[in-house]
Amino acid sequence: QVQLVESGGGLVQAGGSLRLSCAASGRTLSNYAMGWFRQAPGKERDFVGLITWRDGTAYADSVKGRFTISRDNAKNTVYLQMNGLKPEDTAVYYCAAGTVLSAKQSDYDYWGQGAQVTVSS
Repeated sequence: QVQLVESGGGLVQAGGSLRLSCAASGRTLSNYAMGWFRQAPGKERDFVGLITWRDGTAYADSVKGRFTISRDNAKNTVYLQMNGLKPEDTAVYYCAAGTVLSAKQSDYDYWGQGAQVTVSS
C-alpha cells in the first residue's frame, strides 16, 4: 500500500506560480510512475503529466512549457511546479502512483486526496 498526501495548493493570481508536493508513505516512490491529474468543477478529471522511474516526463499540451514534474527519492516526494498559471488551471490536483506509464486514470493504483488550486484573473 502507498499513501499519498498532496500539499501546496492555494489561491494565486494569473501569471503566478505554485508548487504542489506529493509525499508518500508505505513504499518508495522510486518504484512507481507518478502521475498528476486535475479536475475542474463540473468537468472530468484530466491528465496533467507524469514522471517515469528514470525521471522522464510527459505533459498534456495544455500545460507543456509551464508545468514541470520532478521527484526527490530521498524525501519520497514528487513535485508539480506550476508557472504562468491561468484561470483555466483552477482545479483540484491529484497525484497518483502506478506501475505503467499512462495518461489514463484507471492505470493508477494509488491516489492522494487532492489539493485545490485557484487562479484569479
